[in-house]
Amino acid sequence: MELLVNGILEDLGTELGLTEESDLAVLTSKIRNAYREVKRARNYQSSHTQEFIDRDMEGFYSNIRELALYDFNQVGAEGQTSHSENGTNRVWKDRKECLNGVVAFCGTI
Repeated sequence: MELLVNGILEDLGTELGLTEESDLAVLTSKIRNAYREVKRARNYQSSHTQEFIDRDMEGFYSNIRELALYDFNQVGAEGQTSHSENGTNRVWKDRKECLNGVVAFCGTI
């Protein structure tokens, strides 16, 4: 988990030009939460090893990154459904779109 989280943190931190420790801490929190959300959506079975999970989660780098960036950009506007200021209107895409392609494992009974 940490290797993937740190890679995304480095990439997004550079892309967003973040230098403040507090901003990086918030971004780290958003990345970890996104990682956990994707992992939960994958519904790994007890038979999956941690090594398998780590390799599999690497394939969802883009989903985790997009979800973390979405959540980071919402800081200060959580729950807002509409915003208009000086002729500028903002509409956010549906957050669930960040999880497109993340499919759960199914077990057998």
